Amino acid sequence: MTDIIVNLIAWGGYFGIFLLMALENILPPIPSEVIMGLGGIAVARGQMEIVPLVVAGTAGTVAGNFFWYELGRRVGYQRFKPLVDRHGRWAAVEWCDVEHIHEFFRTRGQWIIFVFRFMPAFRTIVSLPAGMAHMPRWKFMLWTAGGSAIWNCILAGAGYYFGSNFQQLDRYVGPVSIALIVVILLLYGWRVLTWKPRAQR
Repeated sequence: MTDIIVNLIAWGGYFGIFLLMALENILPPIPSEVIMGLGGIAVARGQMEIVPLVVAGTAGTVAGNFFWYELGRRVGYQRFKPLVDRHGRWAAVEWCDVEHIHEFFRTRGQWIIFVFRFMPAFRTIVSLPAGMAHMPRWKFMLWTAGGSAIWNCILAGAGYYFGSNFQQLDRYVGPVSIALIVVILLLYGWRVLTWKPRAQR
């Protein structure tokens, strides 16, 4: 995966960064930590500039998240009710939970969008309920861009700091990312196995 990303960055430059960051938010297995970290390394080598790198990465992040936002907005949360009623166990939610989330986004969604930009497990999926709650597009894009720009600066700065020795960056980021994924999967499995509708509790 790393070799593919390196080759794409070398071939596509800032457009490659934009494209990879957009895909990272549509297909989460491509990690932004690696993409922007490698971009920071390219800056350290004099192959890229830090400002265009962060701008391209942030634009890609906004574009990828806007895909999920528009999906949620066009479908609308009411159309999800039959799915939640039938398959709610796998999401460990009931329709009343969806209604609470919907109302929460309508009143406090802006800061959730901003804060979740720094959470690897939730920064993409949070765009779906934002669209379902019909958060104004300009607000969604503004808060997404603000949080993403800060996060991308941190990642690019880490890559720049470690310079050409990518193994050092991967040594810290890789295990942490894997550990987070394992914990999330275990919690999800436990939640599904032990979940019961409120009427049965």
